[in-house]
Amino acid sequence: MTTLETVLNTHENGLKFLSWTTQPTQTWKGSLDYIAFEKNAIKSKLFTLDKPCHIVRINGKIGITNDGYLAPIEDTASTQLELLTSVTPIHSQQFGDPSFLAFHGVKYPYMTGAMAGGIASEDMVIALGKEKILSSFGAGGLPPERLEAAIKTIQAALPNGPYAFNLIHSPNDLAIERRAVELYLKYGVRTVEASAFLDLTSNIVYYRVAGLSLNAANQIEIKNKVVAKISRREVAAKFLQPAPPRILQELLQQGLITELQANLASKVPMADDITVEADSGGHTDNRPLVCLLPSIIALRDEIQTQYNYSIPIRIGVAGGIGTPESALAGFMMGAAYIVTGSINQSCVESGASEYTKKLLAQAEMADMIMAPAADMFEMGVKLQVLKRGTMFPMRAQKLYELYRTYDSIEEIPLAEKEKLEKQIFRKTIAEVWEGTATYLSQKNPEKLGKAVNNPKLKMALIFRWYLGLSSRWASAGEKGREVDYQIWCGPAMGSFNDWVKGSYLAEPANRHVVDVADQIMKGTAFLYRIQSLKMQGLQLPNDYTQYRPESRLV
Repeated sequence: MTTLETVLNTHENGLKFLSWTTQPTQTWKGSLDYIAFEKNAIKSKLFTLDKPCHIVRINGKIGITNDGYLAPIEDTASTQLELLTSVTPIHSQQFGDPSFLAFHGVKYPYMTGAMAGGIASEDMVIALGKEKILSSFGAGGLPPERLEAAIKTIQAALPNGPYAFNLIHSPNDLAIERRAVELYLKYGVRTVEASAFLDLTSNIVYYRVAGLSLNAANQIEIKNKVVAKISRREVAAKFLQPAPPRILQELLQQGLITELQANLASKVPMADDITVEADSGGHTDNRPLVCLLPSIIALRDEIQTQYNYSIPIRIGVAGGIGTPESALAGFMMGAAYIVTGSINQSCVESGASEYTKKLLAQAEMADMIMAPAADMFEMGVKLQVLKRGTMFPMRAQKLYELYRTYDSIEEIPLAEKEKLEKQIFRKTIAEVWEGTATYLSQKNPEKLGKAVNNPKLKMALIFRWYLGLSSRWASAGEKGREVDYQIWCGPAMGSFNDWVKGSYLAEPANRHVVDVADQIMKGTAFLYRIQSLKMQGLQLPNDYTQYRPESRLV
């Protein structure tokens, strides 16, 4: 049995060692010239992650080395050098689930999530893909022709991947979902990130099942991979289980899938990976990471026991991941991979405007707020946005309050309508409706027909004009509309800004998505090493234990 020594062994370099009295069995052998005792040299040894790290004590002085080797103690009486503790090399690839790397053909258990409207741009997906990091294109809200062009561009640059495309749930217009799925199947897009789903639709099931077949060994082959982003247990359960028989029957009757594919669908889950979305930007339930992730992992284990899938579904984490500390927390709680989102918006490759990137780079953790979502406005669904430097959250909330209070535009008091026209729309309500009607006549004439006879729906569509355009203004950098920018953002942006303060990454012009990924993953490995040493008794001053990006890694 070991007992804790109460005496701290220390040295002027600040290192202390809290030891447990056990009989040592190993010692370190090597040249004493390789042992670091000075502060900067010690930091260098700690940062050398691809080599082991040995903590030794000689004549009361504690030092660190990456060299030499461990050997059995032959004569404790004559040993002047004492090995206090030792840790092995650590690589970023060792975190998470190794099957994620093999399945997606990537080098890190790290992914960047889709940000709608092409904010997660072609440039972003291609830059990351060329470095074997999975990235999802922000297809949400884009017209089919724009999405098709993005598919062609990304596939030309990354013929062998890796890349993913977003499929965002559109409960008020399922035709948008179907058109995206048709494009993904037409061009052989093999990985889709499904987000904001409240329930399974025939569209996501169609994509998944249309890629099922049997290989030469009579094993099920899943060509169409699904990474489902969720924040609720009941939605996670739907993706963790096979496709619903009811939807499979509908697809069969429509001739979209075969009998064989329908039968195979009963043996595989709807998703290969489940991204647990905690407190993120955009659509979010603001769930705390430390509560949500363990809950979904436990649910996965329950369903795995029930279905006994040959390859268990991996559970990753998103929302709040913006520093090595948060990344390490996710991995230590069992995440198979991590997903970053908000922090990538401020990077060079982002589709956001330069003005928006500057606002994001100044954001602090408390600078976010929930606001009504354009795509699910009538349902009262909210998303998280930046409140610093914009009036959008307050104005969007005002529109929703008017929608809840009145049944038509005509019922709204004249004074309120004048405020809408002057302060928010900067157009007459008649002009807004005319533009909305023109758009719907081309894109969704059925909805236009319903709105003509439904004053409440007409009012919602008029208000959604502002909500929809505000995010486009932010991406395009619309001059004169800066106070109306809708910028999707979570608190990870603020923590990232705190982390990089004073470094080259403080400036948006220096933020590149690959470099950010590398810095976070290297920092995660470094912090893991520090925590491992701490748990074995090494006490280090704070300035030894912090990882700050000092120079580009790519």
